Amino acid sequence: MTVNTLDVTATGATCTGGEEMRGDRAVRNKQHADYQVVPYPKLRRLLAVMLHALQRKPMMHFLIEVDVTRARQSIRDHKANTGEALSFTAFLIACLGKAVDEHKAVQAYRKGSKHLVLFDEVDVETQIERETAGHEQNITYIIRAANRKTFREIHHEIRAAQVEDVAKARVGSQALQWLLFLPTFLFRFLYWMRGPHVLKKYGGTVGTAAVGMFEDGAGWVIPIGHPQTLMMTVGGIGVKPGVVDGSIAIREYLSLTISLDHEMVDGAPAARFTRRLKELIERGYGLIEQERVLSEHLPAPDSSR
Repeated sequence: MTVNTLDVTATGATCTGGEEMRGDRAVRNKQHADYQVVPYPKLRRLLAVMLHALQRKPMMHFLIEVDVTRARQSIRDHKANTGEALSFTAFLIACLGKAVDEHKAVQAYRKGSKHLVLFDEVDVETQIERETAGHEQNITYIIRAANRKTFREIHHEIRAAQVEDVAKARVGSQALQWLLFLPTFLFRFLYWMRGPHVLKKYGGTVGTAAVGMFEDGAGWVIPIGHPQTLMMTVGGIGVKPGVVDGSIAIREYLSLTISLDHEMVDGAPAARFTRRLKELIERGYGLIEQERVLSEHLPAPDSSR
């Protein structure tokens, strides 16, 4: 009787007859031992469909440098005096809410082909990193009516979102879970049928991303796509000489990218908004004023001790 043999080179073994299937399984098992399969998060699948739908938006990108020396020094001084770490992201969101409140056109949503909707509230979408099932994962969180909140209120809201239950922190994601089971072409159709109020509820009126804040040094980031008319992308912070009141000093400069949909906003209004946002950040809007008020109410040191 002739016995057929199979040389399984991947395992260095020779199998005969009935051992062929076992050899094939051994090859597959060895391949799986070389890598791991992890879940593709539902949020990323949703974003993938949205990004494909947003590829044709005519975007304007303003790459600017903002002097954040004053604001960051105030944050460092506050931590040295109280031990509390203030959120730099909350400070930027407070400035963004104020600037957008003064230039509502930059958060316009289209309603049909002949109308734009300008909301009174500035709802800022941001990303908060949380540990979920042993993995670091960003969750979408929306600061509602940021233009009507102080820096302190936004700071406390972000800190609370970082520690609260993940299911509660996922703004709107539970309502969208069923959409992920639809075929891609059908979800894309429903996405394009969206209205301004649906976009505001689940995506806010403006967006933010803080990609560069995890690295030292200057550098800009240009976002791929986003459903909002306005997106503020925070880059790195670089240290270099700057001119302040006619003198040269070492300053900290934040790389900031302001992206706007040119179908909704013209260049001149976009430039005015960007200039105003830069002024607010460099002035330390909300942060400097509030810290001054807090210092005035702190008890005086006891000189008898």
